[in-house]
Amino acid sequence: MAVYALTGFSLVSLLSFGYLSWDWMKPSLVRDFSMDPMEKSLPPAFSRPPHIIFILTDDQGYHDIGYHDSDIQTPMLDRLAAEGVKLENYYIQPICTPSRSQLITGRYQIHTGLQHSIIRPRQPNCLPLDQVTLPQKLQEAGYSTHMVGKWHLGFYKKECLPTRRGFDTFLGSLTGNVDYYTYDNCDGPGVCGYDLHEGENVAWDQSGKYSTFLYAQRVNKILATHNPKEPIFIYVAFQAVHTPLQSPKEYIYRYRSMGNVARRKYAAMVTCMDEAVRNITWALKKYGYYDNSVIVFSTDNGGQTFSGGSNWPLRGRKGTYWEGGVRGIGFVHSPLIKRKRRTSWALVHITDWYPTLVTLAGGNVSEAKGLDGYNVWPAISEGKESPRTEILHNIDPLYNHAKHGSLEGGFGIWNTAVQASIRVREWKLLTGDPGYSDWIPPQMLTNFPGSWWNLERLTDSVRKSIWLFNISADPYERDDLSDQRPDVVRALLKRLVHYNRTAIPVRYPAENPRAHPDFNGGAWGPWASEEEAEDWEGGGGPLRNKNKKKTCKICKLRSFFRKLNTRLMSNRI
Repeated sequence: MAVYALTGFSLVSLLSFGYLSWDWMKPSLVRDFSMDPMEKSLPPAFSRPPHIIFILTDDQGYHDIGYHDSDIQTPMLDRLAAEGVKLENYYIQPICTPSRSQLITGRYQIHTGLQHSIIRPRQPNCLPLDQVTLPQKLQEAGYSTHMVGKWHLGFYKKECLPTRRGFDTFLGSLTGNVDYYTYDNCDGPGVCGYDLHEGENVAWDQSGKYSTFLYAQRVNKILATHNPKEPIFIYVAFQAVHTPLQSPKEYIYRYRSMGNVARRKYAAMVTCMDEAVRNITWALKKYGYYDNSVIVFSTDNGGQTFSGGSNWPLRGRKGTYWEGGVRGIGFVHSPLIKRKRRTSWALVHITDWYPTLVTLAGGNVSEAKGLDGYNVWPAISEGKESPRTEILHNIDPLYNHAKHGSLEGGFGIWNTAVQASIRVREWKLLTGDPGYSDWIPPQMLTNFPGSWWNLERLTDSVRKSIWLFNISADPYERDDLSDQRPDVVRALLKRLVHYNRTAIPVRYPAENPRAHPDFNGGAWGPWASEEEAEDWEGGGGPLRNKNKKKTCKICKLRSFFRKLNTRLMSNRI
C-alpha cells in the first residue's frame, strides 16, 4: 500500500496558491496516449478513463454559496459551477452518515441498515462489510484510489477502515467532528480522544495544522506524486464547515461587519474551504490532470442554522426531511462535459454518483446488484432527461413516533406516526415527525436563535403527521395539499409500503465502553477483536470484559500538553 508523506508547506505558500490564476483554455498538459483495452467500455466521448475528484463539504447550507445570492464569498466554487453544470434538483440526506453511506454504496440507507441516525463513535457498527464500495469498483477498473478527510462510516474493527473499504491511502478523521487544529473529539463528558489518522495509524505528528489546509496539501501531494497517465480517484471529504466553528483569523476579518458571531466564523470557514478547492484545481492543472478530469462538488446535508448556516429560502435545516435538510448544493465541472455553462433541473440523488462514476471509469455496474442509484451522466453532460423519477428520502422506524399519527390517518395503508419521506416526480410526501419546520431568512441570523418571534412558523405542524407538496410548483413547501389531493397521498403511501418491504433490519447497536480512547492510547480507533465483533454485530448490549484495561492515567495530561503546544505554535487560542 502506497503511503504519502507531506512535504513542508508554509502557510504563506499555501495561501499564495489561492490567488494564482491560470489559462483555462490552455491546451492539455496531458499527452495523447494510445488506446488500451479498458477504453472499450468507456462512454463514447472519453478516450481514456477520466480522473475523478469528488469534493464533499460538511453542513454547508443551501444558501451558503455565492451563486445562490449568498453573503458569503465563494469565487472558486462559483467559477467552477458557472463553467460546468449546476444541479438545482439535487438531493442528499439530512445528516452525515446516511449521505456518506449512500454515496459509497449507491444504495438507500434502508438497504444497508443505516436508516436511523448516525454511527456513533462508541457503537460496534460500520458500513456493512458485504457492500462493494465505490472505490472498490474503481480499483477493479484500474484506478488508484485515495481518501482525504472525514470518514464517519464506522471504525470499531479494522475491516471497517477506509483502507479496507477500497482506498489505497487515507488521511483524515474517523468520527463525526473534531477540533480543526488539535483533532480532539469528545463523545460526551470525559470521553475524549485524538482523531487524525494516516492510513491505519494515528497521525500524532499532524496536530496543530488547520484541517482544511492540511487536506488540500495532501491532495496536492497525491497529484504531484501520481502518474497522470494512470486514472486516479480522490474523495475529498472536508471537515468544513461542521462545528466547531474555527477558522484562521485572516478569514474571519473579511466578515467583521457580520453581526452574528457564529455566522461570521461560519462564513470564514466556507471561504477558506473555497480557497482550498482553488488550490486543488490549480494542482490538477499544474500536474497534467485537468483536461481529462471530472470534478464533482456536493454538500452532505442542509446547514445547521444554530451554527451559522442558512438554507434560505428553503424550509427546515440539517436533520430534517424538509427541503432545507435534503436539497443539496451540487455541480459538476469537467472539460469532458458536452453541454457546459448551464443549469440542470434533472432529478439527481447522491446514490446516483456510484453508477455514474463507475460507468465513466469503464467499470461494470451490472455486477453491483440492487443499486438504488442511476447513471445520470447523459443528463448532466448532454442535457438528456434524468432516468430518476423518484427518491426515497428515508423510512426510520426507530425515530420518535408522531403523537398524532396512526394507521387510520394513512388510509389503512401506512402508519403516519412513522418518520418517512418520498419524492415521486413533482410530488413529495412526509409522514411522522419531519423535524424542525421553520423558514429562517438570512437577516434573521443576526439575532437567531433569540428572535423567535421574527421567524415564519407553522404552529399547527405539531398536530399533523402527513404533508403533501408539489415541489416543482412549491419548492419552499408553503402549501400543504394533503387534504386537497388524497389520491396522490394514497399513491405515495403505497410507494412507501413498497420500499418498506425491501428494507433490512436497522443496525443501531448499543454503545460499548470498550471503545473509550483511554483504552486505545488516547486516540479513537478500532477496538474490537474479530471474536468480539461477531458478538456485537447483532446489536448486543455493552461488553462486560473481565480483562478490561485500566484507564490511561496520562491521557488527559498528554492531551493538555498537546493542546498547549499546538496553541503556542499556531498562536491561535
